[in-house]
Amino acid sequence: MAEKWEWETQREKKRVRMVVAYDGTKYHGWQLQDNGITIESELNRCLSALLGEEIRVIGASRTDSGVHALGNVAVFDMASRIPPEKISYALNQRLPEDIRIQKSDEVSLDWHPRYCQSRKTYEYRIYRGEFPMPVKRLYSYFTYHVLQVEKMRQAAGYLEGEHDFKSFCQTGAQVESTVRTIYKIQVEEQGADLVIRVCGNGFLYNMVRIIAGTLIEVGQGKRTPDSMGQILEAKNRSAAGPTAPAHGLTLVKYEFDI
Repeated sequence: MAEKWEWETQREKKRVRMVVAYDGTKYHGWQLQDNGITIESELNRCLSALLGEEIRVIGASRTDSGVHALGNVAVFDMASRIPPEKISYALNQRLPEDIRIQKSDEVSLDWHPRYCQSRKTYEYRIYRGEFPMPVKRLYSYFTYHVLQVEKMRQAAGYLEGEHDFKSFCQTGAQVESTVRTIYKIQVEEQGADLVIRVCGNGFLYNMVRIIAGTLIEVGQGKRTPDSMGQILEAKNRSAAGPTAPAHGLTLVKYEFDI
């Protein structure tokens, strides 16, 4: 009888997918941490209170401390009868104002955001000026250096396609493979802002921030555009530039092939 009850309980479960936007300034990243609040811990806390059951979300991307998102994706299972598409409205009444659910819907119980084909787009923002702009300080990296944008674009072109990005992965990261595909990388001027937009099938730990830091050095004349090919071939973190600060990075969107 107990086995039958467990089977019926599982059958009644629903898997809900959420598109999550957040300002990562005050959070210790996405993933649960012992030393501070995270996006995941806040979602778990508020969902558990809302639904009256213990909820543990699974995020598509574990963004670092200080990184922002317009469209991270998370799923969780629930037994509640609340319509999945209404979860966003109810949950936003409980979440802190720097976290908001943009959409919620039901997916199959075997759908997992980390185990399906997807495209992920990040933007790294740089503010160029004589002095910092206070309203941009949390969302852009400031530089007073004049950047050679065309050379940055040339350098970025070397990174498109499938490559071993070991040189652009933080030392010590535990991954099965450092091979990834970048579908497109753009360096776009928006007034005083310079936006590095990268779309790929997946990213290594700190990969976009290391790419940004390396492209900034190209823009400053510290590296040549064709050095990017040499960095890829080196397969060594020390060959690439510095890791750009987290606050300039935003996860813009996920696109899934369902």
